[in-house]
Amino acid sequence: MPDPPRTQPACHVPSMTYCVAMSLDAGIIFASDSRTNAGVDQIGRFSKMKVFAQEGERVIVTLSSGNLSLTQNALSILDQKARGGDSELHLGNAQSMFDVARLLGDSLRDVKSRDGPYLMQNNVDASANFLIGGQIRGEPPRLFNVYGEGNFIEATPDTCYFQIGETKYGKPIIDRVIKRTTSLVDATKCTMVSFDSTMRSNISVGLPIDLLVYETDTLRIKLSRRIEETDPYFQMVHTQWGEGLRRVFAQLPDPDWT
Repeated sequence: MPDPPRTQPACHVPSMTYCVAMSLDAGIIFASDSRTNAGVDQIGRFSKMKVFAQEGERVIVTLSSGNLSLTQNALSILDQKARGGDSELHLGNAQSMFDVARLLGDSLRDVKSRDGPYLMQNNVDASANFLIGGQIRGEPPRLFNVYGEGNFIEATPDTCYFQIGETKYGKPIIDRVIKRTTSLVDATKCTMVSFDSTMRSNISVGLPIDLLVYETDTLRIKLSRRIEETDPYFQMVHTQWGEGLRRVFAQLPDPDWT
């Protein structure tokens, strides 16, 4: 007698993105790639970064990974609430970044409760994650990692950075370099190496990179840049980092037990 047919689980689509945010004494670094799918005959691009800024009052930045329709809809709900006046809590009147993270988590839950079951029925990956951070006047800069269930954790001096998406290739360099006291310049440089390492090992992550640098207590964006394939600095990082690794490797002594 043949075995009964197995129920097919919802397929897991690889996280075709890489996002990282670093919460430092000097400020916060945000960076994300712009690749949504990567195949032999098609590469899709879509920005994973969204900025809500009111100069002198608040700077809020989100990075997203996972199902694009879920993350887009969650951000649209946030945006609609902000346009609805002061009758309810929204991005424009929230008094803390904790409230902002809670708003994003609630919006993600709303979208997943509406669309999630239909996606699962059709074996479509329904994962979605966010990094959200920035500063609201009256409190220090803060950074949160919002999980697919809508709950979240906050960066601390001991864990001062978060990654979402394809994280494993870019993590080793960050672990070796980044501390809470790292300068914004060094953190930006480390971020570029982290992206280069990730793209070297995973075709699903690719240029352009959206980079934003926020400096503590300025309540304005210090630097916002899209790094394309022709960017001379990124090309230099790609070349010199690879050559430097090979040079250091060649200088290591051979093990005496071989």
